[in-house]
Amino acid sequence: MDIETFRKYCLSFDGAMEKLPFEKATSQYDKDLLVFYVADKWFCFVNIDKFDFCDLKCDPEESKEFQKKYQGIKPGYHMNKKHWISAYFNSDVPDTLIAELVKKSYELIVKSLPLKVQQSLQEKS
Repeated sequence: MDIETFRKYCLSFDGAMEKLPFEKATSQYDKDLLVFYVADKWFCFVNIDKFDFCDLKCDPEESKEFQKKYQGIKPGYHMNKKHWISAYFNSDVPDTLIAELVKKSYELIVKSLPLKVQQSLQEKS
């Protein structure tokens, strides 16, 4: 998987948008973080230059299982370690699983949105 394919996939979800919000960060790595969000809530971020891993919201129980099974899934970089994971590209984590985890992350965020916002996303699809 490459950054452009990954980016297009993340933006394929209803209401998904992107931004580079860390222009004032002290590290270049953090400045290059592309955040994908829906209704101003993040569901994924990735470094557009290095494209080494993505951070994703994850069910805490599933997170534990994935971390046991894959070396390329670790607690989330700069995020709540219970609810976020980092899934590494070019590791033992298949691209198909990363895509599935992105979708689950998006769905977890959508479920946390007010019902009115959820309905407006469905109406647009």
